[in-house]
Amino acid sequence: MDETGDGFDRLRDASFTIIGLGLMGGSFALALKERGIGRQVWSVNRRATVIDRAIELGAVDGGTTNITEGVADADIVVLATPVRVIIDQLRQVGPHLKPGCLVLDLGSTKSDIVRAMDSLPAGVEPVGGHPMCGKEVAGIFAAEASLYEGAVFPLTPLERTSPAALDLAEYLVESIGAVPLVIEADRHDQLVAAISHLPYLTAAMLVAAAAEIAREDPLTWPLAASGFRDTSRLAGSDVTMMFDILVTNHEHVSGMLHRYRRHLDYLIDLLENEREEKLLEVLEQVWQDRHSVTSIQ
Repeated sequence: MDETGDGFDRLRDASFTIIGLGLMGGSFALALKERGIGRQVWSVNRRATVIDRAIELGAVDGGTTNITEGVADADIVVLATPVRVIIDQLRQVGPHLKPGCLVLDLGSTKSDIVRAMDSLPAGVEPVGGHPMCGKEVAGIFAAEASLYEGAVFPLTPLERTSPAALDLAEYLVESIGAVPLVIEADRHDQLVAAISHLPYLTAAMLVAAAAEIAREDPLTWPLAASGFRDTSRLAGSDVTMMFDILVTNHEHVSGMLHRYRRHLDYLIDLLENEREEKLLEVLEQVWQDRHSVTSIQ
């Protein structure tokens, strides 16, 4: 990490461009402004009305719908759009970035983005990123300056990323209240398939199964209480965002679904064959595993 003060000076004097003013990009911009980071926070968004709203909220100093115009003077560019949009935007902005510009993304999967970043012009400094935070609601109206506080923020540098650029990215992450974690892109994607993407699909299929019963018996939903609400919460996530995540991490997600299916098949076997002692043993082990993970208590 940068402990010399150079990182602070670079952030304080930097011109930022945030591409995408949804929940993540809007919150990132608000965090910068609240902490006095950057001499200017500019924005790019496809809808001018969203930029106007962000200006009213004090999240940005201004913005444009023209992406190449928006990055021309930026010292630090943050891409906060869906994964496949990020990949397309990297191709668009590459020729228009200043030498030495730090490019950081907030995409939920990293391998495809890192490959796209490797095609940026020489002299541009790319670092992949994925803050482990969010909400089920989307858009600038849901943005909040405190969203990143305490969140683990994986960073996936490229071979071409200089140590100074990675230091600056870590310093930036810490400056908005998050906790940087440097990790290789494919390892990141494998792990988030287990602890983020599989939970979403589990919740989605839970809703699908319950909906089948609800079509047969209308008392299903009136009986649904906090247990169903809590376990199905992730099924309310933004569909477009989650679809993008799943198709860009399909190999690791498929692997986790196969692993999950093995556990389900075993559970079915225990229930159908009334193996009560073994069922209790499995449930107790799961209880212990869940309660041993202090980070999610």
